[in-house]
Amino acid sequence: MRKPTAVALVVGIVAGLAGLAAHPREPRLTASTTGDADVAASARAAVADPDGYRGLAVALIDDGRVRTAGLGDRDRHGAPVESGTPFEIGSVTKVLTGMLLARQAETGAVRPEDTLGTVWPAVEGPVREVTLTELASHRSGLPRIDLGSVGAWVRVLRANVAAGNPYAGLDVDRVRDTADAYAPGDDRGRVGYSNLGSAVLGQALAADAGLAFPELLDRDLLTPLGMTATVHATDSGALPDERAQGARGNGRVADPWTGSGYAPAGIGYWSTVEDLARLVTATTAGTAPGADARDPRFDDDDRTRIGYGWFTTRYDDQEITWHDGGTGGFRSYVGFDRATGRGVVVLGNTDKAVEPIGLRLLGVPPDQAGEPTPALPVWAGAGIALVFTVIGGLSLLGVAYRPTLDRLTVLSAGAWAVAYPALGRQLGDWSAVPGWLWAVGPALSAAGLALVAHRWRDLPTNRAAVPWRRVVVTVASLVGAVVAVVVVLG
Repeated sequence: MRKPTAVALVVGIVAGLAGLAAHPREPRLTASTTGDADVAASARAAVADPDGYRGLAVALIDDGRVRTAGLGDRDRHGAPVESGTPFEIGSVTKVLTGMLLARQAETGAVRPEDTLGTVWPAVEGPVREVTLTELASHRSGLPRIDLGSVGAWVRVLRANVAAGNPYAGLDVDRVRDTADAYAPGDDRGRVGYSNLGSAVLGQALAADAGLAFPELLDRDLLTPLGMTATVHATDSGALPDERAQGARGNGRVADPWTGSGYAPAGIGYWSTVEDLARLVTATTAGTAPGADARDPRFDDDDRTRIGYGWFTTRYDDQEITWHDGGTGGFRSYVGFDRATGRGVVVLGNTDKAVEPIGLRLLGVPPDQAGEPTPALPVWAGAGIALVFTVIGGLSLLGVAYRPTLDRLTVLSAGAWAVAYPALGRQLGDWSAVPGWLWAVGPALSAAGLALVAHRWRDLPTNRAAVPWRRVVVTVASLVGAVVAVVVVLG
């Protein structure tokens, strides 16, 4: 073995061993337990696989009696989850918005069949003709999210790759302007889940009442129910204390989703299992303001119907009324069986679904409760993890053995040999691939860097037939590598 190759091999092995210490680690539910021991034991039994969860807060409701427990950790430092730990609840907020409509209808402030334009005259586009009922039941024909502009696409893609907040900066005026840009499509009248529609509904009710949405929700629903721990955050300074820390499946910390415009759809809302248990208890009993929002009114599919926000799904001879939620690093589920008076709340601080846990706790058989689905298809998450991790190092190794080489080529390939493992670590689904395989990437990259470093002194700066083109391409490549890492690392 020639000396440069032997040195590169040793360097690669050392880098790979060092990489083992920094490889991505999937969160895992720890043995830490607080609260009711029986609830905790039942919840653990309902967790098919603890990998991918970090902490869970659970409430069980049985004929008005509430018991709670915390499992695992609320953050990376091992602080235990407790029943009073705040979690982002995401789209569970939509049932509050639906109940707000039902409550406003009870008081005569609005009618469910009122059009959007009647309640919120500032809306001027074709969507003003949809009704409040259509918005509350996801039958307005509005899209799930706004992807009607390049800026919207960029915002969503950046949030996905950087674990950021896709709703940052979207205020009430932005929601109204977005609604004006859409016409109800051919799907109007059929259930088609819409975050935009829920946001429009809540902001319309708030505009009609002359209040901000959080103020209206506090006045008409949260305060009467005693839900004092359910709060809204428009920015990072308003986040609740001792809150859970959200994370992706690869362990990466996710930014909280804060903002004002999409608050009625679930952006910026935090709660606890204790508070949400109050909601479930009163809604099950029919005593909550706007409780009839739970009543199924329209067909979604052959097993599921929808009311105002609340879905009701049949599992054999059992009907569960429910809603779930998800943000960048949290998952939530609330559900109840009206026939038995049993209810459940499950909150988790990773992006692994908790709905199967809630269904099992409600007595739904495991084969019908299902399994958590990954945020990405397994092939995609695994492919990103493996390909991004090794492609830079393999490419640099190929460059290092070229008979004709120059320094500009080395600079470009070297930059990407460093960037690609960083991208693979952050973007890959390391629940689908063992995290220790990531160390192969740094090993290949380090070996390639050792080889090109050996040749560096003897290389010309630029061998290209058109030198300025090589300079431009190299600069663009270096900038691209830096930008990619900065964006993904957030």
